[in-house]
Amino acid sequence: MVSSLHEGLAGIATLDPGHTADALRALFELPVSSTDPARVLSGNLTECTPSEYRADAALLYGTEPNRFGVIVEVQLKPDQDKRMSWPAYITNLRARDECPTCLVVICPSRRTAKWASQPIEIGHPGLTLVPLVIGPDNTPVYTEVADAVGNIGLASIAAITQSKHPQINEILATLTAAWNVLGQPLAERYARYVLVSLTGEPQRELERLMAAKTYPYQGAYTEGLLAQGKAEGKAEGAIEKEVAILLMMLDSRSIKLSEDQRQRIVTCKDEALLDSWVKKAIFANAADEIFS
Repeated sequence: MVSSLHEGLAGIATLDPGHTADALRALFELPVSSTDPARVLSGNLTECTPSEYRADAALLYGTEPNRFGVIVEVQLKPDQDKRMSWPAYITNLRARDECPTCLVVICPSRRTAKWASQPIEIGHPGLTLVPLVIGPDNTPVYTEVADAVGNIGLASIAAITQSKHPQINEILATLTAAWNVLGQPLAERYARYVLVSLTGEPQRELERLMAAKTYPYQGAYTEGLLAQGKAEGKAEGAIEKEVAILLMMLDSRSIKLSEDQRQRIVTCKDEALLDSWVKKAIFANAADEIFS
């Protein structure tokens, strides 16, 4: 089942490839740069086989002959099937785009991060995959605005992975101030993704911070409320949340909607129909495929 936390983290990873490069270089010293040409690729890594392999995000940095591919997966809980499919993700992207490729797994929980970081033995002697994991134990605690501005993608992810940290309120205050330095469209999308990824008191604290001041990205506040099934602070139910998840999925995959298509989604009150659209969106490359 697709969740707002899953889609929020995937959205952050693909929102600005340059910001993601800064995060990957800071955590893992990968050979990617925020100044390199970069683009978001299709996450469909299926070859001509019956199996369907689709990563949460795929990024390509640099130009030939120095390109570098990055697969990003969001993992909320252990799933043994992924230990079988992750090696295929790497080899398929490597073959498709003819470049070195690595796997990065974002895990909000320590338990899942520990599981995901375990080596995967392929079987061939000397061939072992050790996923690069982003989790609570290796994401910084940002309490200085300048530091957060310098690596805004990582700071946004860290606010989610560090949501149980005793300084979470200070972390969120720092992050909202850092977003204020960004241009409005980018800041608004970061704010929306983080807001819907948080739950409980951290989410309420971020709502309070955003409601207390007028930020350029203030529009994200009401979208965040919708995404959590709230209106005027009261729970509205699963339909509103399903709508928000679908819109986030399309946004993070750069699938453009016409105004009629967007209105069709936001006015839909049929939960089963919305669920079918969400499932189609996982594999869609264009908006028309969702409604067919």
